[in-house]
Amino acid sequence: MLLSAPAGAQAPQGQASGGSPRALAGRCGAANWVCVSQCIDITCVERCLAEGCEKALVALARCAQKSGCGPDDSACVARVCGKQCERTFEPAPPSPVKETPDPCADASVGSGKVPKKMVGSWSLEAASLRPEEKARVVEGAGGPDAGVPADGGTVAVADAMPRSDYERWLEVTPGGCFVLRSRLEDATLGRGNQLEVRRWGALVVNEKEDTVELRTVSGQAVGPVCGKPRVISLEKGKFENRTYTYEVTKDTLTLTAETPSSQTFQFRRQQPEQGQ
Repeated sequence: MLLSAPAGAQAPQGQASGGSPRALAGRCGAANWVCVSQCIDITCVERCLAEGCEKALVALARCAQKSGCGPDDSACVARVCGKQCERTFEPAPPSPVKETPDPCADASVGSGKVPKKMVGSWSLEAASLRPEEKARVVEGAGGPDAGVPADGGTVAVADAMPRSDYERWLEVTPGGCFVLRSRLEDATLGRGNQLEVRRWGALVVNEKEDTVELRTVSGQAVGPVCGKPRVISLEKGKFENRTYTYEVTKDTLTLTAETPSSQTFQFRRQQPEQGQ
């Protein structure tokens, strides 16, 4: 199996009817975050952001580069590029949304139970390449950062780690509740902007067939945007409920999507002190 992280993500299937990103005057907003919440690795996220707000993010990054602010001076960037930032993201709703820090505290969210070996916090480690991505890797120029040699051949990167500005992890409770989280840093959203995009719901396991379905109930995007804390509700989004075959080996959880591409995602169990 050819593995690469972050390459090889697929945007959620059926987006046209299930939370397709739409532009609000070219701004990034809830539709984009619903799309992101259904991704597992970074290329899928990039596709979600490309729909409607990519140009706005580029303009915001350009403003930060020209601001004259220090590399760690987010307050300066927020002051100089405040208007540009407001044009990049949808405005906050009139009625503030309260954060749901522990969605699984509501016992009604879960499926009831899951195998004990699946319970815990899992961090994304790698993802398999989809057919079109394999073709791109084979035909590409290559290089050490791309995971391919200069002659264009392929290299299996079984232990590849997600890039530093993107984190993805899955939490599973004994009651069958899951929370899937993506952390988007300022390298993606512009200096000083960060969002943790979450979706949660029931994790339904069929032990006879070794399959698991993620039945999403709701979600949120939480973090500082344009210098202010934001909680963006995703509860009105249309989420896909995708089924995966699963395998747990020691501290590794492998999920394979039951789709034509059979894309595979590999997670590593996090120890208590590593949990998010």
